[in-house]
Amino acid sequence: MTFDSRLLNGIGVLAAVVEAGSFVGAGEALGLTQSGVSRAVARLEQRIGIRIFQRSARAIVLTIEGREFFHSVQPHLSGIEEAALVAAGSMAMIRGRLRIAIEPAFGNYVLAPAIGGFLDRFPEMKIELIVRDRMPDLVAEGFDAAIRFGPPELSAVTARLLLRTTVPTCAAPAYVAAYGMPKHPAELASHQCILVRNPATGRGYGWALQRGDEIVEVQPRGRLMVNDTGSLIGALLSGHGIAQPLGVYADAMIRDGRLVQLLPDWNDERFPLYVYHRSQQLMSARLRAFLDFVVEVATPLSTG
Repeated sequence: MTFDSRLLNGIGVLAAVVEAGSFVGAGEALGLTQSGVSRAVARLEQRIGIRIFQRSARAIVLTIEGREFFHSVQPHLSGIEEAALVAAGSMAMIRGRLRIAIEPAFGNYVLAPAIGGFLDRFPEMKIELIVRDRMPDLVAEGFDAAIRFGPPELSAVTARLLLRTTVPTCAAPAYVAAYGMPKHPAELASHQCILVRNPATGRGYGWALQRGDEIVEVQPRGRLMVNDTGSLIGALLSGHGIAQPLGVYADAMIRDGRLVQLLPDWNDERFPLYVYHRSQQLMSARLRAFLDFVVEVATPLSTG
């Protein structure tokens, strides 16, 4: 296939549609009508011989072939942008827009309060933090990166460890005063616990308390189940029961006395936080700057 500038123009329109999530939004970003965007996408589909989008009255989504194609060309678009900045002598200028899929609690408690520092440092940047309770498809959903707790997920994208946090067993002082402190993990079975819903089973997650190489698994019991960290901490602070919030959220509350850590000798479990992104080699300067900032924010919170 000989090079045709119309092909590059079509790929630019494709990138705008993926980023905006609609032909209308892409048209507004590019100064085109919706029909102009649609025609450009149709010409690109004809040119490369695949159907890029599934269209319906309610939404447009990338086809499997479209997702693979966009995954292949998107890093090169970033490379072209950076080459233009270099040619213009503006490599030091970090600018543009990033869409980041983020785990709700980390966004609320850690990143959102700190993100002003990044925006102050790079005044030509715009950041969109989108809460997701699952790992998104970065390409199909138009994300530059995703931040999630838990073991690294099987994915074609790169996973970078940000931190490891403790999982302390906690209760409010009022609960401890009323019901006492357990002396061994097995005693938790007789306490009122706050459960966190496992979306795969609909039941509460089990707990694993670790002391060195010794692990005691506990199936907590309680009358309250939640599915988010904010509700978990709210119920904890109210004295409703015992729970296991992540240390990255609970440690400050333990230090200032709002929460009491139970069974501190059984707190050797570590839970990881990862950031996921695409090609390391062709990463844009703005994404690299953002990842460096996230590492800067997360590193002091890590407990090994």
